[in-house]
Amino acid sequence: MKKRILLAAIVLGIFSLLVCSGTAQAPQKPKTALVVWGGWEGHEPKQCADIFAPWLESQGFKVEISHSLDAYLDLDKLKTLDLIVHIFTMSDIKPEQEQNLEEAVKSGVGLAGWHGGLGDAHRSAVEYQFMVGGQWVAHPGGVIDYDVDITNPNDPITKGLKTRFHMKSEQYYMHVDPAVDVLATTTFSGQPAPWIDGVVMPAVWKKLYGKGRVFYTTLGHVAADFDVPEARKIVQRGLLWAARVMGDDPPKMNIYAPLLKSR
Repeated sequence: MKKRILLAAIVLGIFSLLVCSGTAQAPQKPKTALVVWGGWEGHEPKQCADIFAPWLESQGFKVEISHSLDAYLDLDKLKTLDLIVHIFTMSDIKPEQEQNLEEAVKSGVGLAGWHGGLGDAHRSAVEYQFMVGGQWVAHPGGVIDYDVDITNPNDPITKGLKTRFHMKSEQYYMHVDPAVDVLATTTFSGQPAPWIDGVVMPAVWKKLYGKGRVFYTTLGHVAADFDVPEARKIVQRGLLWAARVMGDDPPKMNIYAPLLKSR
């Protein structure tokens, strides 16, 4: 009996020591993500949400899914999130919805997405485009065969992937913020627009907007594009990066710097 009491006292003492020293910690709060989908059905926003929302849950995220931009009306709630996945293709966004989304990201909430919902969305909302880091302007030739080249194979979003992989989809010509950190590019053949023959265009990038991490890829015209393993993996890792699960903030960039002559 005395041995049992002594053993219990020892166990209690060790537990108390761990608590006081900070070694024993409460379970970490799960990461939270808001997935907002809608807009033009040709980009298959729901089908894309159905790919990545369950995957986020499998990574331990608590995921809320909304089919309305009114999900952005509660700014206080937005600021508690770790990640927003915006899949609201084309369409218009109301001023309060847009401003709350931007303020949430500025405060430190991550933002992530792909062509069909983030880079081809809200075409008259210029501050939104400033936040994303670019805007779609053309897809010469429609659905074509093209390649994507990884330009930073050491980044956690692209590490271990093929340095060149193939897509059969729309190839997107973008207007791009020179401050983005480019991870992959695609090169245009000039068909059917010969004046852009050889143009190298960013296809995957990351950046900051205020304190928030922003991840974007031009891949993702429709859900089937993510059947390409590299395309799916890039988005999955981009989601984790934007939510601050992995990697560091991007360095300050100016992708036009090599073209600028010193005075």
